[in-house]
Amino acid sequence: DAAGMSAASQARRLKSAEELEIVAFERGHFTSYSACGIPYWVGGDVPDRDQLIARTAEEHRARDIDLRLRTEVTEIDVAGGRVHARDVDSGAESWTSYDKLVIATGARPIRPDMPGADALGVHGVQTLDDGQALIDTLARTRGRRAVVVGAGYIGVEMAEALINRGYEVTVVNRGSEPMSTLDPDMGRLVHEAMEGLGITMVNDAEVTKILTGEDGWVRAVATEDAEYPADVVVLGIGVRPQTTLARAAGLPLGDHDGLLTDLAMRVRGHENIWAGGDCVEVLDLVSGRERHIALGTHANKHGQVIGTNAAGDYATFPGVVGTAVSKVCDLEIARTGLREKDARRAGLKYVTATIESTNRAGYYPSASTMTVKMLAERRTGRLLGVQIVGREGAGKRVDTAAVALTAGMTVEQMVSLDLGYAPPFSPVWDPVLVAARKAAKTLNAGTS
Repeated sequence: DAAGMSAASQARRLKSAEELEIVAFERGHFTSYSACGIPYWVGGDVPDRDQLIARTAEEHRARDIDLRLRTEVTEIDVAGGRVHARDVDSGAESWTSYDKLVIATGARPIRPDMPGADALGVHGVQTLDDGQALIDTLARTRGRRAVVVGAGYIGVEMAEALINRGYEVTVVNRGSEPMSTLDPDMGRLVHEAMEGLGITMVNDAEVTKILTGEDGWVRAVATEDAEYPADVVVLGIGVRPQTTLARAAGLPLGDHDGLLTDLAMRVRGHENIWAGGDCVEVLDLVSGRERHIALGTHANKHGQVIGTNAAGDYATFPGVVGTAVSKVCDLEIARTGLREKDARRAGLKYVTATIESTNRAGYYPSASTMTVKMLAERRTGRLLGVQIVGREGAGKRVDTAAVALTAGMTVEQMVSLDLGYAPPFSPVWDPVLVAARKAAKTLNAGTS
């Protein structure tokens, strides 16, 4: 998908077919598509699956990339410089030699180890094939009750998709609030907004089993205290790096089971193997630690770097600050940098500042509120993280903070940023700058 075919395309831009033969294996039916768009396809905002496909298999092949769909790599022989593959449909097996290998196996949805997790009507959503399977289930399910297990990005986006399809939606979440990528006080805002949309939120609840009827179809999700009727279940628990092949081949993995690479995205200790996308761990520029972040933005950049290096040129990927945006109906959710628990884990002392402001000048029609939370390092004033929850115009404001984090700015420096202003777009003081000003005052006052 994103990393693998970006790498292949970039390498082909730099080297002709006579100079570099490129073979790509993909076990699914599709390539180069937007996995992030799947919830919006399921929910009907995107009417046609093919709108999510950036480049078809035929288009890749027309550029002299030997793309083999429905072909699953089952073994990597590092010492022999070859991979073993199996045709998913025919079962035919073969070995293919390589001089340079790119691993872009992505991530897999977490399926809990519990009774009923593989029942009919239970779906993970990671690939276009997964999305199609869910849509097919929704088309033939008579009941209109859906349970989403988990309340991270996937969970809240799928809750929105199912609400849009007219389902009665319950979200069962083992955390105290939805969106564990936020601090709990900001997650509470998401909780309240979701319930306002008619979604039933069940927090602090661990799913213990999925109950089925005599036909093997899901009928309910059970926790220790209750059962929640379901005609369809979507698992939004999160994803893990898909590194089974890499582990079996003896390649180095990090604390999150993702492949470890250098700045050139080369697998550590292996001169001619690169890895990118959701199967790798990346450097967090704020904490200095390795993280696993499954996002298409990073995967595409990884692919560009890998393709450049595999073609004999030079490029690097320096790391990330952890920026992500999402929405549930009209509520926009954004974060970048560290949460409070991330800062504590990294041994950083910090202050916080939380403010409420508006997306436009308060007197301008349709102005709406947003909440901005900011973390700053206590001694230096360095920005550590920002979280934003609000309506129209809230989410993309996080980009200002992402740039400030990457540049290593202090909150005092941020206060003087020359951001654009006009009443339809922002108050005179942009909400991010209001939060920075409050954080700076907190630092100067010496309070936490």
